[in-house]
Amino acid sequence: MNIHEHQAKQILKKYGIQVPKGVFALDVKEIIRKAKSLNTEKFVLKAQIHAGGRGKAGGVKLTANLDELEKEATELLGKTLVTHQTGPNGREVKRLYVEETSNIDKEFYLSCLVDRATSKIAFISSDQGGMDIEEVASKNPEKIITTKIEYSDEISYENCEKVTEIFKLDKDANFQAINLIKSIYKMFVENDANLVEINPLILTKENEIICLDAKMNFDDNALFRHPEILELRDLNEEEETEIEASKHDLAYIKLDGSIGCMVNGAGLAMATMDIIKLHGEEPANFLDVGGGASKEKVSSAFKIILSDKNVKGILINIFGGIMRCDVLAEGVVEAAKEIKIKVPLVVRLAGTNFEEGKNILENSGLKIISATDLSDAAKKVVEAIK
Repeated sequence: MNIHEHQAKQILKKYGIQVPKGVFALDVKEIIRKAKSLNTEKFVLKAQIHAGGRGKAGGVKLTANLDELEKEATELLGKTLVTHQTGPNGREVKRLYVEETSNIDKEFYLSCLVDRATSKIAFISSDQGGMDIEEVASKNPEKIITTKIEYSDEISYENCEKVTEIFKLDKDANFQAINLIKSIYKMFVENDANLVEINPLILTKENEIICLDAKMNFDDNALFRHPEILELRDLNEEEETEIEASKHDLAYIKLDGSIGCMVNGAGLAMATMDIIKLHGEEPANFLDVGGGASKEKVSSAFKIILSDKNVKGILINIFGGIMRCDVLAEGVVEAAKEIKIKVPLVVRLAGTNFEEGKNILENSGLKIISATDLSDAAKKVVEAIK
């Protein structure tokens, strides 16, 4: 689960981490009223959306006074920002955040994340702050340090020094940076975070280390332990279909392709998406109905797939284990009849109650294309939509 910058900074402040003083609001009048409480002559106005690259898209403005702030805020609120992370449709700005300005001397990059390949917590640090870290990795990989840490209750001083080494700070500033690393690690572990990204982390001309921006992502599966984090969820920033899927405990992610997928098991779902691409088309979604899905759950999954107007065909790929093929078939038939499916439907079933499921589909009166294996299924659905 992602949260907004202003929410992330409130969490950082709870852990004693220094961030610029700022205020947020949902309308222009409120943001101007709140901005008057800031101790600054100039104001930094920031659009609040769950995506990076806001500055390049016109979502961050430096304003000289309150009049200019009001003008820029009026133009920004309600605007659709298109960045490299939003996709071509962009995100509508529904929240504004205003901060005091900072006297920047140097900019750095800092992030903390779960390194799944090694089951460790990794800190990534660079002296190239304010830039896309992917661009730095591509053009100047020597400018990035990755420090991987075995999980424990706290990070060692030695590891903190490894993280901050590339910043080349003086003794006082490095002491601040090490305390910052310790606090971020503590926050990361205690809140089951997946990612904390500070870009840029700055050194001011007053020799202070400050988090000028902040991005956080939390493990959805651990949110039951953190109701205070769950309260920060902004449904306006999520796909409607993904919100609906979460209500039915479905693992669903909307993509930009034309072939809808319903699969049981994350690994099989990924393989299904890959083989669709191998045959020349793009998947419209990732959807894992899980191992023990009910008829009602399968029906809901089917409706969610069909709600995507980009879907020109559907591939159902089920390997029956805990998930019985006859239960899936009943759910598909029920949903297809209710919605009146108008796109090609290819089904590949194998495993538990395979014959029963096949008979249900064959006797449903629906136009269903049967497939013998995964490659055959992908080939048939691609041919069908053409």
